[in-house]
Amino acid sequence: MDRGQKTEAVAALNATFKEAGVVVVTRNLGLSVAESTELRGKMREAGASFKVSKNRLAKRALEGTDYAPIADMLSGPVALATSDDPVAAAKIAVEFAKSNDLLEIVGGAMGDTLLDEAGVKSLASMPSLDELRGTIVGLLVAPQTKIARIVKEPAGALARVVGAYAASGE
Repeated sequence: MDRGQKTEAVAALNATFKEAGVVVVTRNLGLSVAESTELRGKMREAGASFKVSKNRLAKRALEGTDYAPIADMLSGPVALATSDDPVAAAKIAVEFAKSNDLLEIVGGAMGDTLLDEAGVKSLASMPSLDELRGTIVGLLVAPQTKIARIVKEPAGALARVVGAYAASGE
C-alpha cells in the first residue's frame, strides 16, 4: 500500500467514524473467508458495515472524531463494525460471536461514550430503531382500533338479533 492509498483509506475511515452512530471493536481470531463474508452480509442486511483495517491507519482516522478513545482497543487483529443505528452493528456482532468462537467482542463506543464488552452486549440486547418505530406505531394505532371496535359492537349485536329473528320466521 503506497502513501496515496493510505491517505485515501484514512480519509474514508474518518468519514465513516464521523457518520457512525456506534463503533464496535472485534478481535478476529482466525475467521475463514467464508465466515467473514457471511458476517459482512449480515451486517449489510442490517445497514451496518464490517471492516478490517490496519491499526495504525484506524488510529489516525479516529483523530478528530468522537470515537478517539477507542484507539486504545486497537491492538492485534481487530475489525470494526459500524452503523448509523446505534444497535444494529452491536446486535449482529454479538449474535455472530455467540455462534462463532473465532470472533471476540473487545468493546466499542457510542458517540463519546466508551463501551466495554459488557456494554456492547447490553447495547445489543436493546431493540433496534426499526423495532422501536414499530412499537410506537402500534401504540399510536391501538386506541383508534379500540374505539372503532367499541363503536361497531352495538350495531353488530343489533344485526345479529335481527338476523336471528328473521331466521326464526316470525
